[in-house]
Amino acid sequence: MGSEWSILGTFTATIMIAYTVIDKFVPTHIRSYALIYVHKLIGFLSPYIHITFPEFSGERLQRSELFTAIQTYLIQNSSQRARKLKAEPANDSHNKFLLSMDDNEEITETFQGVKVWWVSNKTMNKSQSISFYPSSDEKRFYTLTFHKRHRDLIASSYITHVLEQGKSLKLKNRQLKLYTNSCHTSWGGYRKSKWSHVVFEHPARFETLAMDKKAKEEIIDDLDTFQNGKEYYKKIGKAWKRGYLLYGPPGTGKSTMIAAMANFMYYDVYDLELTAVKDNTQLRTLLIETTSKSIIVIEDIDCSLDLTGKRVVKKGKEKSEDAKDPVKKTEQEENNNESKVTLSGLLNCIDGIWSGCAGERIIVFTTNYLDKLDPALIRSGRMDKKIELSYCCYEAFKVLAKNYLDVDHHDLFHDVEGLLEKTNMTPADVAENMMPKSKGDNVETCLKKLIESLEKAKKKQEEEARKKEEEEKEQLAMEEAKESDEKAGKEVKENGFVH
Repeated sequence: MGSEWSILGTFTATIMIAYTVIDKFVPTHIRSYALIYVHKLIGFLSPYIHITFPEFSGERLQRSELFTAIQTYLIQNSSQRARKLKAEPANDSHNKFLLSMDDNEEITETFQGVKVWWVSNKTMNKSQSISFYPSSDEKRFYTLTFHKRHRDLIASSYITHVLEQGKSLKLKNRQLKLYTNSCHTSWGGYRKSKWSHVVFEHPARFETLAMDKKAKEEIIDDLDTFQNGKEYYKKIGKAWKRGYLLYGPPGTGKSTMIAAMANFMYYDVYDLELTAVKDNTQLRTLLIETTSKSIIVIEDIDCSLDLTGKRVVKKGKEKSEDAKDPVKKTEQEENNNESKVTLSGLLNCIDGIWSGCAGERIIVFTTNYLDKLDPALIRSGRMDKKIELSYCCYEAFKVLAKNYLDVDHHDLFHDVEGLLEKTNMTPADVAENMMPKSKGDNVETCLKKLIESLEKAKKKQEEEARKKEEEEKEQLAMEEAKESDEKAGKEVKENGFVH
């Protein structure tokens, strides 16, 4: 037994000395050729193929999208199968931390009956060179191992499956963001972003949205169809986008509807402020920088710019002396910071050739006054679905009662239903009047406050209607009197000519 250990020690020492001699004295190019033949020998003897996915790639050592997608995919599986894990902070995710495979850990997976092995590896960079693009000393990579007879299946199906699943999981786990465009005067600077963002944490959901149940289900079905319609849009040759127009009085839930859509679809929101956009070129630049799986919102479009009614707005003529003075003309151009975005420019961005620059996007316009918008802006194909959000109905009230008072039925519901049929009150006003304001407020006191407010609103609307009717009668009487006077004057004039 002792002689065997002696032989093993001698063999090990010989290998170490040989490795040291080769590493120190054999030129690099000779070692490279030797490694090629060693790998060929191993490949001849071993039936397995190894594919390496490095963390960084390219001349500037940018983080590989392939590595990120594989890492996300393996995180989903490694926490269930791997025995050695490491906890990492979760960036841009609603999770506080993520559990991933530790270094030199291996997991197995079966895909369509084929067994594969994933190994997480790490190497240390020994280079002492100075680079303009500094990199970490640690180089991480994943190694995929499989039998060579399954090469076609792995290359054509499995790797594609891993990448698609990884990207899907990353989008699902990411934090939603709310973007707003920066003013065009602050676009300067190196790598200055044209969009700034915060984490989107609006709690609105379709379950808590106060509106008719049937209309709500119709909207949800429409959104589902759009989200799963990638192949359909490709088949019919249309850009994968959809336009929604939300219209109705203030306080009817248009902004809340957008938040509920974003949470349901899990899309980022881009709140586009048109008055901060200098011209059509900058508008196009902003829209190019938006990502897929997003909702682009232009709220109160009837107030954003002069996009209502006329397509061409004629400006008054400048005074001749000001127009001739080049100094005054230059000062006027420098001081003129008003947006020059036109209706034609907006239409080209949302429905022209630039509309297909990023797929899976929803464009939402909101307005309080539908009749003020140019018909070209809201025609079918641009605004595919028009949703009217009107005054609170009984179905919407029941949703609000469940949200604010946690009650499904009460004896006072019948009184509220009768008043809502005769009174126009927005869901926002109903919610405000029904919300408990103190610890002593219970369901009954809150509903009584709502009924009292509805009765006051009903009385006020009846008085306004009566006053309006009287004004119309007075106006009609004045017009009739005027017509009578004009007719009498005409008869006198005609009689004068006759005689």
